[in-house]
Amino acid sequence: MARTRYAPDRGLTSRMLVTMFLLGLVYVAFVGAFFVLVPKWGVIALVVAAVFLFAQYFLSDKLTIFAMHGRVVSPEEAPELHGVIDRICALSDAPKPRVAVADTDVPNAFATGRNQKKAVVCVTTGLLRRLDPVELEGVLAHEMAHVAHRDVAVMTVASFLGICAGLLTRFGLEAGLWGGFNRRDNDQNTGLILLAVVAVSAVAYAISFVLTRALSRYRELSADRAAALLTGRPSALASALTKVTGEMARIPSRDLRSAEPFNAFFFAPAFSKGASVATLFSTHPSLEKRLAQLQKISGQLGRGE
Repeated sequence: MARTRYAPDRGLTSRMLVTMFLLGLVYVAFVGAFFVLVPKWGVIALVVAAVFLFAQYFLSDKLTIFAMHGRVVSPEEAPELHGVIDRICALSDAPKPRVAVADTDVPNAFATGRNQKKAVVCVTTGLLRRLDPVELEGVLAHEMAHVAHRDVAVMTVASFLGICAGLLTRFGLEAGLWGGFNRRDNDQNTGLILLAVVAVSAVAYAISFVLTRALSRYRELSADRAAALLTGRPSALASALTKVTGEMARIPSRDLRSAEPFNAFFFAPAFSKGASVATLFSTHPSLEKRLAQLQKISGQLGRGE
């Protein structure tokens, strides 16, 4: 991994390590419990989950771009966009990622890829239409901070447990429904085992959900901070955040619902109307908290700190 001029964040690094450690413990306990409860289907379920993790980790860039209907663009196709990325690379000494554009009016951007060599930074056409070049630079510096901090790869792996829990639950239910147990003699036992499988899976998913959401909120603040310090323009990033959040209210609910599965990777969350941003389960900190941090950084830069 190449070193960059992005400000390091030990708090983020420690949180990523703790999150991965705790999720690892939960995963081991979860798999052990599943093998005890449903030994016949355990191996098959684990193999399928492992294949899922492999695809999610090594193909995350391609899968995400495909799901968002994005396409990689050349400097000739998007000279201004590439120009902004080039400036950020020159400021940060970071390798240039691939640049992609997604044709949707939802104003947003995201970074994906397991490392800097495989990184892709994607912006939507809705974002390009709404932001000026300085605001766009702040957003893209934020996204490239995620790549430099390695938190994109960590979030990809961290989300694996939730997927695994869902898959193993389905296999457990299939085992009960299609002959994994002898129903005539063990109807009560079958019901108890199925209930236990669902309960264990629900607990594993809930723990995974809370841990990854907490990490996601912190990593957004970390990327805001790193981008503001790198560009020296926290006000531009604050302006972009305010503008994008306000524009979400004008986007059709149908488009927002289709974008919501990608909230953990977006610059700003795509919430349907009426949803609350400031909740325990949000992927992003509140707009107020992000703006307060940027204002604080602006004051520090003004004082030469």
